[in-house]
Amino acid sequence: MPSVAFHTLGCKVNHYETEAIWQLFKEEGYDRVEYDSISDVYVINTCTVTNTGDKKSRQVIRRAIRKNPDAVICVTGCYAQTSPAEIMAIPGVDIVVGTQDRRKMLTYIEEYKKERQPINGVTNIMKNRVYEELDVPAFTDRTRASLKIQEGCNNFCTFCIIPWARGLMRSRDPEEVINQAQQLVDAGYKEIVLTGIHTGGYGEDMKDYNLAMLLTDLEKKVKGLKRIRISSIEASQLTDEVIDVIDRSNMVVRHLHIPLQSGSNTVLKRMRRKYTMEFFAERLEKLKKALPGLAVTSDVIVGFPGETEEEFMETYNFIKDQKFSELHVFPYSQRTGTPAARMDDQIDEEVKNERVHRLINLSDQLAKEYASGFENEVLEVIPEEQVDGNLYVGYTDNYLKVIFPASEEMIGKLVKVKITKAGYPTNQGEFVRVLEDQKAVI
Repeated sequence: MPSVAFHTLGCKVNHYETEAIWQLFKEEGYDRVEYDSISDVYVINTCTVTNTGDKKSRQVIRRAIRKNPDAVICVTGCYAQTSPAEIMAIPGVDIVVGTQDRRKMLTYIEEYKKERQPINGVTNIMKNRVYEELDVPAFTDRTRASLKIQEGCNNFCTFCIIPWARGLMRSRDPEEVINQAQQLVDAGYKEIVLTGIHTGGYGEDMKDYNLAMLLTDLEKKVKGLKRIRISSIEASQLTDEVIDVIDRSNMVVRHLHIPLQSGSNTVLKRMRRKYTMEFFAERLEKLKKALPGLAVTSDVIVGFPGETEEEFMETYNFIKDQKFSELHVFPYSQRTGTPAARMDDQIDEEVKNERVHRLINLSDQLAKEYASGFENEVLEVIPEEQVDGNLYVGYTDNYLKVIFPASEEMIGKLVKVKITKAGYPTNQGEFVRVLEDQKAVI
């Protein structure tokens, strides 16, 4: 039985797609082995969001070549899409496939074994208007399943290379999304995370269908589903209709990840983000009215070209006033090929790092404040794994991480837990009861 090993760099979408590519290999009778062991085929799913992503991708590719010089080395993903020639130039790389045509990978492997000639299977992503169907019936993670609903992005923010790596916005057929969701629930998953490159943009390329309708259909049609989480949604995509659906829903969780990137209108303009702080604040206000106790997490880029101390403080104060429940803070990193990398006024690394630390401290403080509001409350948790003795860890619907006494058979089920001591990054809880009529995750 031929073996295949995978290494995934980058985001959740890449991890989802690696699982999908594994399904293709599995159907052809391959055995999956660890990346550090000897394998017949190595598949490296690359990231290109920063220059470091490219560099790490190259290191991982070389590691596989050293491990087994006779193996077939396949490189796929975003870095493969944007820089196929760079990858083909690495001695030992046999096949390069970008962020589409992944189904052809196995054909290319057979072709390579016969011809022994490197294959560049990367085509122009900007011409692609069709969502590539890749099924994932189950995940290595036993409690939470990702479901990819769209691909690509039309935004072209000045710091971002992703539209060039993923192409333009294309949505997955709603029927396929519903079928795949049902398949995941039938496999025992209670929670589905809707994911994509620009997830909240789902349906923007469709005539009479949108994200609000998809959320409604998932709730109506998928039997046994308990929780729907949206991996990320832009403020502009939080339409009144979407907020209304979330408000009425029993499944969409009280947690939204809404990328902010900056809290200064002048910086947002240079980033070519399509909203103002006033608009963002108004959407948050509307959301929090509909969903009391909502957790809003966000991404922030610190030290974007030209960011003054005043602009940074606008961001700092906006985040403080809006009480985000947790932040992912990134120092701005120059990505070759993007407009922002060519801008004057690049910020000094020391200044960036100092600002990053100030925001991380604020994030920790806000996260503690948010969690403390739920002390002594009973919330629903899905236990994910054992951490120590009889202690297990899981997440509440509003994304609080809780450690509490449980047992192996509770993994993947919905249980009620009382938060006894709030904190950050973890809260302590006590088990109350298991919710009825559930099959655990297999």
